[in-house]
Amino acid sequence: MVMGREDLMSAAEDAADQFLRVTKQYLPHFARLCLISTFLEDGIRMWFQWSEQRDYIEATWSCGYFLATGFVLLNLIGQIGGCVLVLTRNLVQYACFGLFGIIALQTVAYSILWDLKFLMRNLALGGGLLLLLAESRSEGKSMFAGVPSMGQSSPKQYMQLGGRVLLVLMFMTLLHFDSGFFSILQNMVGTALIVLVAVGLKTKLAALTLVLWLLAINVYFNAFWTVPSYKPMHDFLKYDFFQTTSVIGGLLLVVALGPGGVSVDEKKKQW
Repeated sequence: MVMGREDLMSAAEDAADQFLRVTKQYLPHFARLCLISTFLEDGIRMWFQWSEQRDYIEATWSCGYFLATGFVLLNLIGQIGGCVLVLTRNLVQYACFGLFGIIALQTVAYSILWDLKFLMRNLALGGGLLLLLAESRSEGKSMFAGVPSMGQSSPKQYMQLGGRVLLVLMFMTLLHFDSGFFSILQNMVGTALIVLVAVGLKTKLAALTLVLWLLAINVYFNAFWTVPSYKPMHDFLKYDFFQTTSVIGGLLLVVALGPGGVSVDEKKKQW
């Protein structure tokens, strides 16, 4: 029985390795596109819903017409500009910091700070950006050259660790606390997978499994294209869909780059 489980795990790891070999050239590009998709969609939405977004900020914060307009403009330029820089691989580190700022700004402006579910999803999105920052750090001169470290790539490794830990927060919002058999099974499997990703054990296989799971959930539950555009639920599902897609992109970066030095997988190589 034990050998059967080991054989199954070995076969799954072989399949994951084969997937990586086939997609090695394209996976990082696709991962980055997925990761920035929520920023791209939100920036475009700022353009098409300019008046509604401005009026909402003005009414909520009583900040006046010009400050509300500045908020919408900053979100539009910051997000679309950041996405263009990431996709063209120019000034990626600065783009990431700009997108971090957008997340923080929206967390306060839209009162996400007090909604635990949306806060955890925003933190997961930040985890994806940390992984993107770690990836960009290996491509050029680091912005953290003055940070003391035990090794050349130590700051990158800790960014990868932070990114992995924050990414799994998305899955905490998907757990259902009821007594149904399917919910209990889903919670047990999901919890096991997110722990594996967080600690960096069997990381690529666990992350790829979470990608498939999250993709299925996203297409099934956030199918905004099935809801008429004039209904409020359309925008809500669309927002949720692209946020989830961004977390998928972060997980694909984990698959493509590996867990980094601060992980059980890396330590096992030294044992």
